[in-house]
Amino acid sequence: MKVKIVNKSSHPSPHYATPGSSGLDIRADIIEPIQFAPMERRLIPTGIFIALPIGYEAQVRPRSGLALKQGITCLNSPGTVDADYRGELKVLLINLSAEMQVINNGDRIAQLVIQQVERIEWEEVETLEETIRGVGGFGSTGNH
Repeated sequence: MKVKIVNKSSHPSPHYATPGSSGLDIRADIIEPIQFAPMERRLIPTGIFIALPIGYEAQVRPRSGLALKQGITCLNSPGTVDADYRGELKVLLINLSAEMQVINNGDRIAQLVIQQVERIEWEEVETLEETIRGVGGFGSTGNH
């Protein structure tokens, strides 16, 4: 599938790191390093603009290495980029570590996963069919 992209950053367009990768690495496109105090949130620009076909979304997901090594992860995860959005992709990061952390220009800050999205129509009914689980909520299926 081809997706239109405008790359205004100083970095290569997002790409898959390996043939088996599901996510495309996206990088910070910033002028100066950004420092994060513990629990601080920052919206990081990428310089990337995309045009997805109708019926698809891009999911912005955390990078496991950034979370493990620096305690930085994405809020609102996965973030959804709708097919009709044409603005710059920005990534909402938070520092969950106990120390000051830094993001530099070009750092890989998140990954983008493209998914097909099914649209639905509601069918209003009076009751729903029964299941084994029924109305059991959080933790109701046990911990086996």
